[in-house]
Amino acid sequence: MKALFDTSSLKCSKIVTNCYSTSFSLGIKLFAPAIRPSIYAIYGFVRYADEIVDSFDRYNQEELFYEFVADYKKSLDRKISLNPIINSFQEVAHKYRLHTYADDFLKRMEADLQVTEYNTKEAYENYIYGSADVVGLMCLRVFVNNNDEKFNALKESATRLGSAFQKVNFLRDFKDDTESLGRSYFPNLNSDSLNNTNKEEIIKDIEKDFNEAYKGIIQLPLESRLGVYIAYRYYLKLLKKLKKADSEKILSGRIRISNTLKLFILTKSYIRYKLNAF
Repeated sequence: MKALFDTSSLKCSKIVTNCYSTSFSLGIKLFAPAIRPSIYAIYGFVRYADEIVDSFDRYNQEELFYEFVADYKKSLDRKISLNPIINSFQEVAHKYRLHTYADDFLKRMEADLQVTEYNTKEAYENYIYGSADVVGLMCLRVFVNNNDEKFNALKESATRLGSAFQKVNFLRDFKDDTESLGRSYFPNLNSDSLNNTNKEEIIKDIEKDFNEAYKGIIQLPLESRLGVYIAYRYYLKLLKKLKKADSEKILSGRIRISNTLKLFILTKSYIRYKLNAF
């Protein structure tokens, strides 16, 4: 029965999520049970596409990526894929009408195979939209259960949260991106030009995104609000650590949040949630 195959496919997406992101896995566990499978499916799909272009440098990345995309396109027509990650995602894509967002995401992943610098603000913002904002929008469609009115009301906040998360990742991973992957996402900025002045400019921009995102988080359905809020608090704490860190420290290693601090964020956020003190 295909139902059994679909169940096993979703379990694979959950395993991928747990392996690649303990923080995101924790956030998903705080969603209502009905929401979790779809978010696991979304994360598994975007994570595998991202890993192909970022991590599989010893293999023919272009060949692997285009095979992945072709398998996904076929699955939309067939409504099945023998790749369990794609199989679980195609079902969610159909249910929540995610096709355009998925296409935009895959285009930006394809760009990572060819583009190493984003020298204009427009190119930078387009990349962030396709690599991060659309993921937030896909999740939002699940959160509001395809309610177009609610989706449109929260769309701007969802994109700003996706942008904030991605920009924090860019700053935190600046050393690896520029040295290991040879990429520079921030316009006209490389490992030789990052300093405390332009670091502060980047952080101010991210803070604006977070402020706008918060307005939408507190309006999310209860089934998803706590999980998103905890992810927001986690990234906000990471941003504060980046803000305190000298640019030389960012260039020398990866800023991290300890497990103890993560537990503190979780506990404090849960208490605020129960008291409705957002």
